[in-house]
Amino acid sequence: MSVIRVGSAPDSWGVWFPEDPQQTPYGRFLDEVSASGYEWIELGPYGYLPTDPQQLRDELAAHNLKLSAGTVFEHLHQDDSWDAVWTQIEDVAKLTAAAGGKHVVVIPEMWRDPSSGEVLEDRNLTAEQWKKKTGGMNELGKKMFEQYGVKAQYHPHADSHVDTEENVYRFLDGTDSEYVNLCLDTGHISYCGGDNLAIIERAPERIGYLHLKQVDPEVRAKVEAEDLPFGEAVKLGAMIEPPLGIPDLPPLLAAIEKLDIDVFAIVEQDLYPCAVDVPLPIAQRTRKYLGSCGIPSVTFV
Repeated sequence: MSVIRVGSAPDSWGVWFPEDPQQTPYGRFLDEVSASGYEWIELGPYGYLPTDPQQLRDELAAHNLKLSAGTVFEHLHQDDSWDAVWTQIEDVAKLTAAAGGKHVVVIPEMWRDPSSGEVLEDRNLTAEQWKKKTGGMNELGKKMFEQYGVKAQYHPHADSHVDTEENVYRFLDGTDSEYVNLCLDTGHISYCGGDNLAIIERAPERIGYLHLKQVDPEVRAKVEAEDLPFGEAVKLGAMIEPPLGIPDLPPLLAAIEKLDIDVFAIVEQDLYPCAVDVPLPIAQRTRKYLGSCGIPSVTFV
């Protein structure tokens, strides 16, 4: 029988950067995520939580929390990118492993600035760039697993080169399931017009991790009509607490349950920027909602 281990992440507290005066201080985040009834969290941006392994372990233990994964971005399709990407990956993988985590969520860097909307590079990759990205991820996944025992879970993202359902399949077809699998972010897939259930059905063996997120259909329609950058969309409330948006989560969780896997499902509602009093009640309601979906394999421990 499947086990779906639900947790939360700094992103649900409006945290996008290691340091930002608009963000919830990490001590308050740890207090509130624990008070919301979650036991599993992610690192968030490297440097937000303590980077000293012993200090991080102590903080987690003091709040009865455990680490599911670290998170990092990549741009492996670009020339001479390996060293820069690996340096970041290694820091995150090392800290994740030292704190007991078994996964690193790898996200493609965006082709336009999320805040200003400035186009940084072409929104479409060439065949050669696709080859560099997928080949690089195979090498990256192999190296992080062999050196640190953590598994690479690749996270499609809005305004990146791995965004639409079609591009997700192209990425999966070019990568090795032994070293790279999919962090299915339900919100980003819906935001980009994809079908989460279709991805689960087509590539069940590649589902290695989940981010639970919902999108406001009205905001998404505005984003599509006006080609708005992701950061602007988030400010408009593109990501919304369940069950107010899409995709519908009970059938999605039921489809995951049928896969007979042990998988993390981390609640990750983009809220940057937000007032510090906003996240806690949302987290509490979301925790209660997910526990009421009637999916036997959903657990919070």
